[in-house]
Amino acid sequence: MALKYLHTMVRVKDLEASMAFYKLLGLEETRRMDSEGGRFSLIFMAPPDQPECPIELTYNWDGDEGLPDDSRHFGHLAYRVDNIYEMCQHLMDNGVTINRPPRDGHMAFVRSPDNVSIELLQAGDALAPAEPWSSMENTGHW
Repeated sequence: MALKYLHTMVRVKDLEASMAFYKLLGLEETRRMDSEGGRFSLIFMAPPDQPECPIELTYNWDGDEGLPDDSRHFGHLAYRVDNIYEMCQHLMDNGVTINRPPRDGHMAFVRSPDNVSIELLQAGDALAPAEPWSSMENTGHW
């Protein structure tokens, strides 16, 4: 029996804020479906060189009272980055909190506007420890 990865779905409360966050990570919209009858939108976003590995942002037009405040039960999304320090600085410069800084030059965690935990992993070997990351404390939970 063959198995093929399709996507990971996350519900979002603010579609524009969520799309802006994932664009900061480098993802781009690959596909969209708006359902007038169902009153929802499905937006698929993926890294430019990996359209086969999307996340599906599910947005309910009339709100979603059942959406938990903390989506931690979901786990996390993970992305490899070319330079973890540059990515974290880019995210910070755009108002994103670095919940678990890349003190080790290898791994960091941030959260989307909907509390989805995002793991960032350095491609190849870990970078040499560097400030301000080496002495930066964790913020919140990840």
